[in-house]
Amino acid sequence: MSGGPRLSALVVCHNEERQLADCLGPLAFADEIVVVLDRCTDGSEAIARAAGARCIAGAWPLEGDRRNAGIDACSGDWIVEVDADERMPPDLAAEIRRTIATAAPGYFLLPFDNYVGSRLVRHGWGASWGVMAAPRLFSRGAKRWGRERVHPSLTLQGPKRWLTARMIHHVDRDISDMLRRLDSYTTARAADLRDSGDIGSFGRALRRMPTRFLKCFVGRKGYREGYYGFLIAVMAALYPMLSHLKARLEPQSEAAQRQVKSRGEG
Repeated sequence: MSGGPRLSALVVCHNEERQLADCLGPLAFADEIVVVLDRCTDGSEAIARAAGARCIAGAWPLEGDRRNAGIDACSGDWIVEVDADERMPPDLAAEIRRTIATAAPGYFLLPFDNYVGSRLVRHGWGASWGVMAAPRLFSRGAKRWGRERVHPSLTLQGPKRWLTARMIHHVDRDISDMLRRLDSYTTARAADLRDSGDIGSFGRALRRMPTRFLKCFVGRKGYREGYYGFLIAVMAALYPMLSHLKARLEPQSEAAQRQVKSRGEG
């Protein structure tokens, strides 16, 4: 589509037919769209192909593995990662094109506008409970995901830089959706803890609760969001404790291992 460096747009999803078309439409500015379909049983593949995407279907129990599979499938000089619940606004698309035209290899952090329902919640995210910015634009070879089920670690190469336009992220539909995400994330995290052979101590998980609450509510200015900022801080505080208790008290069942969703980096 352009005479400059080639750009790949990567979307990794699991059963996202409800919102996949709205995600893929704004990505037409890229030279290619690659969609990784992880154990999809709905109409996601048909929607992706209708949008002109190249589809990679399979089963990846680990979040990091399926994201790396998508990165490996991209042919562009630069890659922008977008989750199914995110939307690429025109100003960000234009900034990405301008940036990669002259940028040296490396990566760029994209700031996020996070929505709970129709409410923009810009402050307070973090501590494994959402992000306010993430390294989503990167040159080939500059980014690799770790082999965890949820919130995989990252290996980044090259200089750290920032874009200014914001990605739109519909992170939760409502408070009930937020609670479902907490349950899913902590189940996956508990499986990672069991696999590591070190689930940590109850005391350490307990000590992390006030620290994480304060990090989100005060350090990341969640107080500016009122009740929503308080909710985010509570979820972030509960995350390590619930993960620890699930790892300690619940059997390592096949059903628990499967509770890995296609939600973002958070």
